[in-house]
Amino acid sequence: MVGPERPQFVLFGSSIVQFSYSNEGWGALLAHIYARKADIILRGYSGWNSRRAVQILDQVFPKVSSFCHQQGDLNQSSLSLKNFPADAAKQPSLVIVYFGGNDSTHPHATGLGPHVPLSEYIENVRKIAIHLKSLSEKTRVIFLTAPPVSDEQIRADLGDLVDMVRTNESCRIYSEACLEVCREMNLKAIDLWTATQQIDNWETVCFTDGVHFAPEGSKIVVKEILKVIKEANWEPSLHWKAMPTEFSEDSPYDPVSPEGKTVNVSELDLLGSFQWE
Repeated sequence: MVGPERPQFVLFGSSIVQFSYSNEGWGALLAHIYARKADIILRGYSGWNSRRAVQILDQVFPKVSSFCHQQGDLNQSSLSLKNFPADAAKQPSLVIVYFGGNDSTHPHATGLGPHVPLSEYIENVRKIAIHLKSLSEKTRVIFLTAPPVSDEQIRADLGDLVDMVRTNESCRIYSEACLEVCREMNLKAIDLWTATQQIDNWETVCFTDGVHFAPEGSKIVVKEILKVIKEANWEPSLHWKAMPTEFSEDSPYDPVSPEGKTVNVSELDLLGSFQWE
């Protein structure tokens, strides 16, 4: 364990999550914005669908009672975190979930591949949500829907690698299904299928290969996530500007200004976090 203990934000999903730390990805952007405030933890599995996600939920997100049973009795006082109940100290404060794009690929003639029928996908989203909500009363959940895809770019960049049919229309259907489940369960959801297509020339500027986000696409994801977090009525707030900065007290070891006074740089915005506002 590395201390001090911080709130944890877990990114859980398929390749759009796994690759989110590369190429100015949205995971890396979140890690920068929440530096010294929360730990952004990656649990991304390239090629996965919601069926595989459901199978490993207990391993990626074990419940505290199960963890304590496996590890033996724990000193509950060591689990406490200011503003967060004891069970939340071992559980993430926020889980951002993305599955659906691979599910939406058309069935392959061999019966192999990532396709998951729509009815099963809907049930899998519900199972994932129920499990995550049961982790802690303070664990918040945001689902990302399947974004659109650039059909032409997929054929050009991925046609020789995989034999699959993944269309913008199938992504729309699975995106809407995810949104509907989240509405039924009163969960936060981000309609990436619609948000991405608001950008001019989105087919060519938002993706690296027709599926995975280029920097411009990642910026859309981050802006939508921060918007949801800011507008959510969560206590404590998980918006980056509302969270305390670790070790932010003034120090005689801070850099010295031309006036001969120390400058507290713990929250100095050198890299442009405030652009997200």
